[in-house]
Amino acid sequence: MFRLLIVDDEEIITNSLYEVFHQWMPDKLDVCKAYSGKEALHWMSRSRFDIVLTDIRMPGMSGLEMTESIKALWPRCRIIFLTGHSEFDYAYKAIQIPNVRYLLKTEGFDKVMETVQEVIEEIEQGNRMNEWLEQSREQVEALEWMEQVEYFRQLISDSLFFRNDSKSMARDFEHLNIGLNPNLPVLLALGRVAYSAEPTYSDKKQALQSVRWIWNSFMDHDVQNIGVIDKYGDLLWILQPLPDQPSDRVVLYLEGTLELIQESCLESLGLSVSFTISGFPCEWENVTMQYDRLRRLQQLKMGEGIPMILKDRMDPAGAKAYKEGAESYPKVSIIEAHLEAGKETEFMMELEQLTQKVLIGQDNLQNGVQVYYAIALALYAQLSRFELQHLEGIQGKLLDLEGHKSMKDAFQYLKQTAEHIFALKKMDHRSRTAHVIDQICQYIEEHLNEDVSLVHLAERHYFNPSYLSRLFKQERGITLSEYIEKCRIHRAEQLLKDGDLKVRDIASLVGYDAAHSFTRFFKKVTGLTPQKYRENYVR
Repeated sequence: MFRLLIVDDEEIITNSLYEVFHQWMPDKLDVCKAYSGKEALHWMSRSRFDIVLTDIRMPGMSGLEMTESIKALWPRCRIIFLTGHSEFDYAYKAIQIPNVRYLLKTEGFDKVMETVQEVIEEIEQGNRMNEWLEQSREQVEALEWMEQVEYFRQLISDSLFFRNDSKSMARDFEHLNIGLNPNLPVLLALGRVAYSAEPTYSDKKQALQSVRWIWNSFMDHDVQNIGVIDKYGDLLWILQPLPDQPSDRVVLYLEGTLELIQESCLESLGLSVSFTISGFPCEWENVTMQYDRLRRLQQLKMGEGIPMILKDRMDPAGAKAYKEGAESYPKVSIIEAHLEAGKETEFMMELEQLTQKVLIGQDNLQNGVQVYYAIALALYAQLSRFELQHLEGIQGKLLDLEGHKSMKDAFQYLKQTAEHIFALKKMDHRSRTAHVIDQICQYIEEHLNEDVSLVHLAERHYFNPSYLSRLFKQERGITLSEYIEKCRIHRAEQLLKDGDLKVRDIASLVGYDAAHSFTRFFKKVTGLTPQKYRENYVR
């Protein structure tokens, strides 16, 4: 799915364009709008956008200034300038920027839609061409990559051992042509391919190699990274933000670009690829620990064949506490096994024993904290599997021990969460998925006058936007935008029948900034204006 952002300080133009494109290709195009450059950059900081349709001259921040910031964050984003100014200097500056189009507002909606369609086709064609260009590099890199794979497999198994001899590590990097800095932190991304049938060795090898080509075509020029195949046959990339890049921006860029990689793999290879990525950079000595955490999250098999992106949301300090807690208490591993197997009685017995050991003081406080985080992460991972980690602020409560009044309250919360998880486990997968989508639908119905965009819903429910879009369509048979429109029409009809609210007030209550936009939308769906609908109902 492509993402389009419309930016113009004239609300009537922004709203009109939004309505046109929102109805145009709901399965293929997710549309958002902003009324200023500042608001547009806020959208950009939350999610990847493929196309920005923007005015050039706006108060506060011009379209040209905004474009510089967009290109710094999303280099592949295409810009279409839509302006009423035909002065040569504006046009000249615009066409100097790579991947930019320039249109006059007087050219009309048809020309704008035609241009957006052309840009979408260019993006699709570029993605296909990148695959073939990367194939020409295969033989040149093959031998060097095999050596790098072997080296990183050993490093992943015991990164602390390698880091203890930093000088040797630096020499190894230079000798193997590894373009990473052994003195700077890294991010990890673990990719798993979902095969439609049991692949042969050669099929699997070719598939993994093809995914690597596509990865390189998107990532090679924007972030330092190296990819290897781990001992389980999954793809692992080690990425390094450049010294002047904030780590949170790199993580956001990584999430957005992985969506493009997933879509390219589906279209070009017919392969569904899921990713589990670091939420925070880690030092080289902690690579083994971070890799183990990503594998643990990956093994939850979220997505059920739908490409998804799961981000490890625990910072390195929390991860370290979890790791030490798990190692200090062998029983934590037993508890995790009971949780995974759905053995509620055994789990509760072991949890009670550990709780009493911590609360009656048989362990020091630090060990109690470690045990708490180890169990909390296991529970959180299970909730993530059911796409329910957002419920009642559960992420903050589980992963923040300080948020509880006492250690007793904290362990009681672990027990309550576990009971909730075991109840979910008794439901089949379809029921769990339906449960999640039902909650999203309920949120939409109750917040129609607020932000119910795909990006916002994905943020709130800890989904990747593309994954949520596919999951919703799979479960409900219609797109998310179509469902929102149905809710708005239904709510508007109720308000028109049940009260004396003015049309502009009803427009606001169902999520429209302008009454005339709501009127056009309502008439298009029902064949009547809101006022005529009300008169017919009364009559």
